[in-house]
Amino acid sequence: MEQTSIIPMTKTMIEILERIKQNQEAIISWLESHERSKELPLYTSLDIRDAGFKVSVVDTNLFPAGFNNLCEHGLADSVKFIKEAVLKRVPGCQNILIVAEEHTRNTWYLENIRILQQIIEQAGFRVRIATFLSIQPDFCDSAKYVELETATQQSVKVFCFKRILSEFEAGRDDIDLIILNNDLTTGIPEILKKTNVPIYPSIQAGWHARHKSHHFCIVNDLIKEFAKILNMDPWLFSCLFSVQDQVNINVDTDRQKLADLANDLFKRIAIKYKEHAIKEKPYIVVKSDSGTYGMGVLPVEDPAEILNLNRKERNKLYKGKSSQVIERYLLQEGVLTIHNIDHEVSEVVIYQIENNLIGGFYRSHSGKGERDNLNSQGMNFKKMCPHLKKYGDCGVHHDVSIFDVYRILARIGGIAAHREITQLEGTKENFK
Repeated sequence: MEQTSIIPMTKTMIEILERIKQNQEAIISWLESHERSKELPLYTSLDIRDAGFKVSVVDTNLFPAGFNNLCEHGLADSVKFIKEAVLKRVPGCQNILIVAEEHTRNTWYLENIRILQQIIEQAGFRVRIATFLSIQPDFCDSAKYVELETATQQSVKVFCFKRILSEFEAGRDDIDLIILNNDLTTGIPEILKKTNVPIYPSIQAGWHARHKSHHFCIVNDLIKEFAKILNMDPWLFSCLFSVQDQVNINVDTDRQKLADLANDLFKRIAIKYKEHAIKEKPYIVVKSDSGTYGMGVLPVEDPAEILNLNRKERNKLYKGKSSQVIERYLLQEGVLTIHNIDHEVSEVVIYQIENNLIGGFYRSHSGKGERDNLNSQGMNFKKMCPHLKKYGDCGVHHDVSIFDVYRILARIGGIAAHREITQLEGTKENFK
């Protein structure tokens, strides 16, 4: 049965589409000027929320873990793009090691890694998957790898990283390139610091060092340039935000700091709502300034909600992935989503290899509302096709012109990520 993304065409969106159409050549030239001769991120995924009265990237991931949710045509495009990206970084590359996350019990994550391996193998490279960077399972002493079953009952071999690296260092194995699909939340393992094998994305770009606020400062600078071309308010394509460091969410005085910051942010949002005659009630999202998998995220409509968080809500905000305690919070303007697919609230996720579109999917959730965090237990994924005009049988059908807006914003996010990585690589403190 054909799935359709229901997107009401608001007055604001019609105007945005018209301005983009009128300035198409200038926009393309501007994007290419920022992309040309740059080593753009190896791969990215970007969460985009479309409220009708504004549209914005709300999260950018440098270690995407949903390749299994891409349609067949996007996967086919990925082969060409990954080959170009790899050979640009390591000319003559033949042997690639994917360093995966250590949550090997997550069978859907294993399926993602299997598909990523398949893409790279189809590009002509020899590919193996390795993990266990910190904790070594018992089998690593007697076997090179363990064979695991993915969510689709496919088999994937996962090697012990230390063992395979020791074979390489002894001259008994070949590794030309390491591709990280591990976001290094807990820091850079010594074993990765010491290897002389090229690693992409940069080990400096893990969540041990990244701050979402840093990324969105760069994004917003680029959005100002983009909006100037359209002669429109940059706010229509970005989110207002604030950051609070050194917070213990379980301490009353620290929650008061967050509430005070939230109160100021709500005032700033209210000014923009009034300026653009928006009748919706504003909200903000309290989230960890570092982290992924939708952990440590809570939407609120009033600063008082932060003061009155119950134990369950505080626990949700206290720790992120790998049980890392959250001490730095991003308060981000909430952007509701008007996407609805098969009666499920949905949001757009775009996938890129070096800013080249390889498709994406709609993240949907039957138990959530238009203001909620959809990246949570019970979510499902509906594939979208990168070749909207060429193929009619792949994934969700949607308006091509609106998708062009998402595509531009995704490219801006990729450009911002390039600048962010460059800055992170120049910060020696990240090695600590």
